[in-house]
Amino acid sequence: QVQLVESGGGSVQAGGSLRLSCAASGYTVSSDCMGWLRQAPRKEREGVATSHSDGRTSYADSVKGRFTISKDNAKNTLYLQMNNLKPEDTAMYVCAAGIVYGGRCLYKFWGQGTQVTVSS
Repeated sequence: QVQLVESGGGSVQAGGSLRLSCAASGYTVSSDCMGWLRQAPRKEREGVATSHSDGRTSYADSVKGRFTISKDNAKNTLYLQMNNLKPEDTAMYVCAAGIVYGGRCLYKFWGQGTQVTVSS
């Protein structure tokens, strides 16, 4: 049974930083692909960052240069380092894991999410 457990969310002021963690069990973070998505109230869910097993990473334009996705294979944990946070980054952040299909990550497993709130 796959479990993804996020942590590290919280409330920060604009310009601050947070690091989100996603501890995986029943799934190896070095396999296929994993990513972070977010959903703000009254907005559609948005892909934030994706990490593939071949080392490729991709980011939403809105977070490029500010967020970094990484993995610790020994700890079987996925991270999202978020710097220079903006109020528009406020959302529930969810970790997901899946398989590569058609060059994209098809997410099959989801965590419960961790809330990030950025005040101006």
